[in-house]
Amino acid sequence: MALAVIVGVGGLGCPVAVSLADAGVDLRLVDDDVVELSNLQRQVLFRTADVGRDKVLVAARRLAERYPDLTIETRRARLDQAEAESLLGGADVVIDATDDPGARFIINDWALAHGVPAVIGGVHRFQGMVLAHAGRGPCLRCLFEEEGPALETCAQGGVLGAMAGLVGHLQAERALQILGGATLAATGFVTTLDGLAGRVRHVPLPDGCERCSGGRRALAA
Repeated sequence: MALAVIVGVGGLGCPVAVSLADAGVDLRLVDDDVVELSNLQRQVLFRTADVGRDKVLVAARRLAERYPDLTIETRRARLDQAEAESLLGGADVVIDATDDPGARFIINDWALAHGVPAVIGGVHRFQGMVLAHAGRGPCLRCLFEEEGPALETCAQGGVLGAMAGLVGHLQAERALQILGGATLAATGFVTTLDGLAGRVRHVPLPDGCERCSGGRRALAA
């Protein structure tokens, strides 16, 4: 059974978890936050009665009720460089479902170093992005060489709940494609979603960066 590690159990992580569980993928949920009332419109695994409780524990319990045969692990922790190996180790695919640019780069770099596929996602207001790599380039750093200034968090800038659901389900689809062997169909490009214009674009990634050493050429090797 494949193991997907989902970092962040919020607006992206909830639909990712449901979609992967539907497909029979075992899960490890990583988050240090608690359920908040203002997030319920996009964090679909939680209810009003869950406010103040640990996200990973509530999500795991709700998923276990629906998928009793799955293994669902929980880690109440915040991902940082020091904890990356203990939190991500053993994954067959890692899903970035955070709103933290620093964590996003940690996931990207750890996955490259260990040859593990990763699916990066982001949503801000009416915009969304999904990028996957198969443990080799092209990767997130081929698009953004380094972490830039932090954008507004979801709480600060707001986010369309439906956009978070769309991005999360698309992340799960990319993860399932990779786990199923359709790596070339899922990687090598970034998908951008514009909720106001109703536009989805698939943009080829640049040819490689120093971190993933070879970019698209590695996929053909």
